[in-house]
Amino acid sequence: MAIARWDPWREIEDMFDRYARAGSLPRGGGHELARAGDWTPRVDIAETDKAFVIKVEIPEVKKEDVSITVDNGILSIRGERQQEKEENGKTFHRIERSYGEFTRNFTLPDNVEVEGINATFKDGMLSLDIPKTEKAKPKAIEVKVE
Repeated sequence: MAIARWDPWREIEDMFDRYARAGSLPRGGGHELARAGDWTPRVDIAETDKAFVIKVEIPEVKKEDVSITVDNGILSIRGERQQEKEENGKTFHRIERSYGEFTRNFTLPDNVEVEGINATFKDGMLSLDIPKTEKAKPKAIEVKVE
């Protein structure tokens, strides 16, 4: 397990994000590029010896409403969660879930194989397997001292 530096500003940002979600305010900050949308789904990012794995939590979003693209090393996940239409005889007393469009963008490292990305969608969870390429092995150079 890698040692992570404590970042007090990150904790403040996370606290603000939780507050913004509770109040349905647009969220800001984060460490991704060009993030925009009406809401932001949560993600888990993991790394194995052979791949990076990104899991995106998007319940009640149809797979047809999600698009995944890679352009200039940026992985973009876009989609939309539709709000229920009001029905006769049904009164909503509280709506806490976010609806509308979302976008998540991630910068991919140089050691990934973009053509090999595999996406699966099951039970409201989008999983992306991004395979790694073979790292360039360091080349030993003999240095002669004169």
